[in-house]
Amino acid sequence: VQLVESGGGLVQAGGSLRLSCAASGRAFSSYSMGWFRQAPGKEREFVIAIDWSGDSIYSEDSMKGRFTISRDNAKNTVYLQMNSLKAEDTAVYYCAAKTGGATIWRSSYGYWGQGTQVTVSS
Repeated sequence: VQLVESGGGLVQAGGSLRLSCAASGRAFSSYSMGWFRQAPGKEREFVIAIDWSGDSIYSEDSMKGRFTISRDNAKNTVYLQMNSLKAEDTAVYYCAAKTGGATIWRSSYGYWGQGTQVTVSS
């Protein structure tokens, strides 16, 4: 499966952005999807994930209530809605896919997009 992220950009603190991740290939609905981010000089970290059925969602504690994930299997797309953005949310955001259930572990995801830059100005 190939993944392409879009929707990144520059936003003021307190603002919102919605990222999209479009998947190509068959059987998108059988993949669990995750979002990760990497800030300059830091390791790539887990943000949020949704399993193949859409029933289970995992999110990093510091982002709960601000970030939500959803998927539209008819459009082969997963979304990341980010609200109340802070300067520390500035990073490259990556979409990832895996078979089986969603996890928070970066190493369990076998497919990655190229990333989209999100910059939050304070």
